[in-house]
Amino acid sequence: MTSETITAEAAGTWKLGDLSVNRIGFGAMRLTGSAAFHLGTPSDRKRSVTVLRRALELGVNHIDTAAFYFSSLRSANELINSALAPYPDDLVIVTKVGPHRDYTGEWGTSARPDQLRGQVEENLRQLGRDHLDVVNLRRMRQDSIAEHFGALAELREAGLIRHLGISGVEPRHLAEAQAIAPVVCVQNQYGLHSPDAGADAMLRMCGEQGIAFVPFFAIAGEGGAQGSSGSEDDEIRAVARAHEATPAQVRLAWTLQQGRHVLAIPGTGNPDHLAANVAAGALRLTADELARLGAAYRQAG
Repeated sequence: MTSETITAEAAGTWKLGDLSVNRIGFGAMRLTGSAAFHLGTPSDRKRSVTVLRRALELGVNHIDTAAFYFSSLRSANELINSALAPYPDDLVIVTKVGPHRDYTGEWGTSARPDQLRGQVEENLRQLGRDHLDVVNLRRMRQDSIAEHFGALAELREAGLIRHLGISGVEPRHLAEAQAIAPVVCVQNQYGLHSPDAGADAMLRMCGEQGIAFVPFFAIAGEGGAQGSSGSEDDEIRAVARAHEATPAQVRLAWTLQQGRHVLAIPGTGNPDHLAANVAAGALRLTADELARLGAAYRQAG
């Protein structure tokens, strides 16, 4: 398949609350370096700005970011602000709060409920916005998210946030959050790399309720923030060859075909990889291919 003329519209659309987005979006984590956070070498600023602007040219209107996405020289939010402001009316920027990194890049204690306003305001400042389109509460091992989510619901009522989501959660946390305020998306790790009954249940639950399910590390798999290891299952390679596609495109296509409510937020600092990721939204796997990949998924791990 060719990626030269395929845009994000090919993947179809879904809504985050009242905000319509193309199902192929962009994750900003890898804008700042060769690996996320402080794990790699800082990115070339001009190249990262080019990637962001090219993403919009390719029809991407959903960007996932966070104030804690930074390396020793680069900040994802600052890059987004510099490259894209003034922002197009249809661009939806999704942020997340909860985790904390200090100025050296080291991870600190996650935010208490009373500290979430400060994290929201930091995202507002870095992005140059007067409100945030969607804010995900990233659960940081706490058993209950009620107090944290309630703090964000208050900021939503105050007009600082338009919509709320949750991340790194189990089905019981979704019910807990919905008792407080509407939830427009759930962002969990999910992909062909490893079977996860909990993630499968959450995907189904979101579909039944019309909530967007937004997997992260769908390409990187177990490599996580370090990025993909490059090793691939034989079945994925076979499907990729049949479509003249890459294994990464097959991973994204499989993820998107798990339900119309599933979004994708692949991240990259490489313009060529960006175009290939967007083009994956046009890749339609056959029923036989989905069955074969599904069998491989269930046997993985």
